[in-house]
Amino acid sequence: MMQIDMERDTEARPTFGAWLLAQKNKPGAVGDLPKIAATDRAFPREGTAHDVRKHLNQLQADRMLFEVVDDAETDWLAF
Repeated sequence: MMQIDMERDTEARPTFGAWLLAQKNKPGAVGDLPKIAATDRAFPREGTAHDVRKHLNQLQADRMLFEVVDDAETDWLAF
């Protein structure tokens, strides 16, 4: 039976914010969001998906961006 080292796996995964910023070449809205975020000095670069949503909420961002974060979070979790 194979054991999973959860601590090691967590360390290997980039934070959601860092991963999202690296997706700038991805097609569609998931690729557009990091281009916008890269110009935002307050963007939670080392934050969770929740941190990103909270930041977008503070900016009163368009509802569509929250859907993009949801899609990106699904991709990140599969990463």
